[in-house]
Amino acid sequence: MAKEWILNSAMNRFQLNFKRNVGPTSESIRQCAPKTIEEWREYYFKNIRSEEHIENLGKKLYIKITEVIQAEVEEITEQDCIDYLSQLVIDRTFDGYMTEIKTIYGQLEKELGVKIEPAPDEWDRLYNVDFSIKIKDKYIGIQIKPANQGIQLSQIFKEKGLQRKTHKKFTKEYGGKVFYVFSSKAGDKKEIMNKEVVDEILQEVERLKK
Repeated sequence: MAKEWILNSAMNRFQLNFKRNVGPTSESIRQCAPKTIEEWREYYFKNIRSEEHIENLGKKLYIKITEVIQAEVEEITEQDCIDYLSQLVIDRTFDGYMTEIKTIYGQLEKELGVKIEPAPDEWDRLYNVDFSIKIKDKYIGIQIKPANQGIQLSQIFKEKGLQRKTHKKFTKEYGGKVFYVFSSKAGDKKEIMNKEVVDEILQEVERLKK
């Protein structure tokens, strides 16, 4: 398994399995419509690429692994590995999370047409509130939750149940409800997943204005 992972990683990195190297394999096998693997092998070597060509690609892959990758591996230190893991789980995760929060925050502010402020740190600790909207002398709380990147909705709803008490305390203290805004990734863009929350927040805004 480890050997296959190394071979696959190196092949993808150096693009030896790209169409320009191995030909249009998916299209070609459909044209061939083989009933046996031998039939497909014969068709491929006759019509797509020669056996010698594939052998040369294999030799090229071997050179890449034993010379290029091996030389790169020898330069890696223990500290490089420690730094990489730290950056991965701390820096990159935080940067991605903040980018998503800011993107959703901006969309929500535009949809609502009201000013949204980051909540004080104390509110995050006591009430599980990320942002707030001030209406007269009262506040609406907002918590933004990424609903993808490995985070399951079932986990989010479990957290929601646990945080219900703190949200009730916020409402009692500041007058407004707390709303969950779930964000999801659509391609390279992040969007509000539960779009109905926009109308719910607007209704709460109007209620507090009265």
